[in-house]
Amino acid sequence: MPQQAQHTGAPPPDPPPTPPHASEATRLLCAGAYLDSGYRDRVIEQLYLNEQRVVAPSLGFDAARVLAHALRARRQELLWSAAIVGLWTAGVALSGGLLAHLLWPSLLLAVAPLLRGRAAQPPWYRLFPAFLARWAGRAGAGLALFALGAVAFHGGSDGDSGYGSPYDSSGPYGSDGSGLLESVADGFATAAEPGQAWLGAGVLVAIGLCAFAQRSQFARALFSELSPQRFPDAAGDPAEQVGNQRFQRLTGRIRLEQHAPLIMYHEARPFCGAGAAHETWVLAVELRPDEEKKPQPLSNRVILDRIRPLIEQLRVPAEYAGPGVRDRLRRLEIDECVFLPVEGLLSRDQAPYTQVAFEQHRARAVEEGGEKRRHFLRVRVGGWEEELVVTVFVRLHTQGRMLMLEIAPHVLTPIRADFKDADRTSHRFRGDNPVGKVAGAAVLVPGAAGRSLVSLGRGAVYGWRLLTGGHAGALPDGPALSVRELAAAPAGSTFQDMDVARYLRSIQDRIGRGVRLALAEAGYETGEFVQKIVNISNGAVHIGRADNSSFAFGDNARAETTTGGSEPQKGTD
Repeated sequence: MPQQAQHTGAPPPDPPPTPPHASEATRLLCAGAYLDSGYRDRVIEQLYLNEQRVVAPSLGFDAARVLAHALRARRQELLWSAAIVGLWTAGVALSGGLLAHLLWPSLLLAVAPLLRGRAAQPPWYRLFPAFLARWAGRAGAGLALFALGAVAFHGGSDGDSGYGSPYDSSGPYGSDGSGLLESVADGFATAAEPGQAWLGAGVLVAIGLCAFAQRSQFARALFSELSPQRFPDAAGDPAEQVGNQRFQRLTGRIRLEQHAPLIMYHEARPFCGAGAAHETWVLAVELRPDEEKKPQPLSNRVILDRIRPLIEQLRVPAEYAGPGVRDRLRRLEIDECVFLPVEGLLSRDQAPYTQVAFEQHRARAVEEGGEKRRHFLRVRVGGWEEELVVTVFVRLHTQGRMLMLEIAPHVLTPIRADFKDADRTSHRFRGDNPVGKVAGAAVLVPGAAGRSLVSLGRGAVYGWRLLTGGHAGALPDGPALSVRELAAAPAGSTFQDMDVARYLRSIQDRIGRGVRLALAEAGYETGEFVQKIVNISNGAVHIGRADNSSFAFGDNARAETTTGGSEPQKGTD
């Protein structure tokens, strides 16, 4: 065999980890607050309105910074909505009521997306009403704009429009259809004058400029404050520089709770924030002393301490890999967490987040095996710039001469594609030619009034709930949802699915090996444990005994069971 290159010395040091407030996941979630008003409202409702709720664990991101940008985006949207509604109201008066005919079409255009919903494939009972509302709004807006143009270019309804002769000689609408134009104009604006129609058109142009300015402001936020170059500077983020006392108080609470090893949970959602459960399994093995060894005391802590160094070895690169190893497992995180129910607290501030309190809870919970207070060894891998998060929770019981091993893997899928395309969207808008920008703003004009009214209505409802909800004095509650889970895509790519399988198999293998070594070192048999964990990890079914039973494998196989004392028969296998 040829001589292999020798790798000497310690592995190269890893670069410092990215803090959660500067991670790519945090940046994309902040961008989503500008791109999706529905997501923005859910973030504010969970983190700002319902201040009695404890924040869900924020794995790899900073929920407080996401809240700051969500509030900033809502303030900007409400200001532009108020400006557009004010312009439209003034336009109704200046145009002699002509712009009033745009109200219902504009509302239909604004309501159509709400009727459709956010599902990629909505059911027919949502698609059909949305289709009707959208096309009815387009038809109504087109007819109202047509009437506005007709009055502006051909006069009002005073009978002196210059179309008398064709109307008289060629029927009610004239031979060239010009009488229809006058009829539509008269029907929509019986008292409007050309000057008023021109004023209404000017107001529509101003509304278009507002819509263009709002889009430009959002694109500027994506291009400047949320750019990959500037985003790590949290101190210079304008969204954080808000003097609101409520905002400062809640962001302080969020930053205290979101990364704490003590997790206050709701009974119905204990793993809220960790993602979707992925092949959770429980293994039970009887502790049988090895006849050749003397059994030693075996506790939960002994087994956990045996597992942990084996999992930590996953960080070490291969001996001959060289200095260019970038495997995500090198930044694998291992810690211990304690889950406590939020029920029983009188205020959110009473949660015991101090280090001393956590150490006390951990020391008691690791061996007690209780129902509500639970201790877990938590193993986390943040892949794809903290977009793909794999978390494995491990719990052990050694009571009643039984070993119970609980493994609960959870996976946070990557962030939504439209959020990830925020930089592309901003660049496309800023790089568009003037004709494209004008056309984009013009398309938004017919539905601008309706969208602004809907936005202001949401703001009014939120303000009413904030004033009358009594959330500040309510009893504490566990997290209802995670802002990271709200922004998660339904599934990852093929590469990401392969990484999830690799991370989980590596971690589960080390967990099984650690338990087996702990059993062997304490003087207990390991054969049954090895057999069961291999079967479970491979998705098979373990059969303990099979008395008087038959098995058949294959699609067309048959199995029969006979009883009696007949002798075995010779023949083929």
